[in-house]
Amino acid sequence: MLIAAAAVTGIVIGLTLAEPARVLSYFTIQSNLLLAAVLALSARRAWSGRPPLPPRVTTGAVLLITITGLVYHLLLADAAAFSMTGAQAGPHAVANQLLHTVTPLGALLDWLLLTLPGGLRPRDAALWLLCPLAYLIFALTRGALLSPGTPARYPYPFLDVTAHGYPGVLQRALVLGLLFYALALALIALDRIRPSLRARENRISSPGAGGLK
Repeated sequence: MLIAAAAVTGIVIGLTLAEPARVLSYFTIQSNLLLAAVLALSARRAWSGRPPLPPRVTTGAVLLITITGLVYHLLLADAAAFSMTGAQAGPHAVANQLLHTVTPLGALLDWLLLTLPGGLRPRDAALWLLCPLAYLIFALTRGALLSPGTPARYPYPFLDVTAHGYPGVLQRALVLGLLFYALALALIALDRIRPSLRARENRISSPGAGGLK
């Protein structure tokens, strides 16, 4: 719930600093919204004693928010032209840290330490990448429909068709897609070797039906 609250706080700050339509067009916001929903639902299930969400759902959310954090810190943090809200300091800086640092690290630690391993398959990696693919289609379609000169017409510099043309943008998207796929496979591999930190159930009788536990 704390991680979900951090995501919601960062999103709310962003919405107060710029037009909602602009803020909501960023993959950062969309991935944080998904993460907040998944973690809030997971917390509710844990509180009520219900089974956890399927591993492909929780790990998919972790992958997307990890992509958000890595892309920001490796490609965008030093780009002066990048800003989700048009501001560069104050509340904008707080939102940036919450959405690009706190939630990715928190979600990854939650996944590593508080979820049971197992249940993931290599085919899940391709399924998770449908989200970045859908976002690419959305971002390019939105940019084509908006008039030139519109602020944040293309949300991210590497998706700017005006600067790179469609071939350049698609080439960059392909490279990033392959890296995202490798990251997804790495999470699946890590899931298979990470230990379960959850305490085992102590038994003083046979695990079969009936009997005293």
